[in-house]
Amino acid sequence: MNVLFVAGFAVISSTPGQDLRLFVDTLGLPLRPPTSVPTAEYRYSERIDGTKHFGVWPLSEAAHACFGTQQWPATHPIPQATIEFEVEDVEAAAAELHEQGHGLVHEVRTEPWGQVIARFQSADGLLLGVCSTPHLAHA
Repeated sequence: MNVLFVAGFAVISSTPGQDLRLFVDTLGLPLRPPTSVPTAEYRYSERIDGTKHFGVWPLSEAAHACFGTQQWPATHPIPQATIEFEVEDVEAAAAELHEQGHGLVHEVRTEPWGQVIARFQSADGLLLGVCSTPHLAHA
């Protein structure tokens, strides 16, 4: 697998209101809701130096993205963060992860914003993704 760059990092929060006050009000980060899903609680920025994408992702929305439910399943450790790695070939990277014994949280799929991604978890619960994010390739 050839990781090209870190496509994104997000805090996964069970208390998004509190975390948004910390990151927006206290730290002054320019986080905003996605235009593709304006009703989402997710807030992010692609304008923070040193990152391509930083966000605060409510646990309920992470659960929905991964499992199609609002509750994180008890069968998986509750993640506190997610990191996504841009790769040349998402299908091949997901197959390599599977071959090396890393069970996928979900298979390769295309998100509504055009990102192709497969997610898995580390032993401690970090939610990881291998992805192709076209709008970040030249950012």
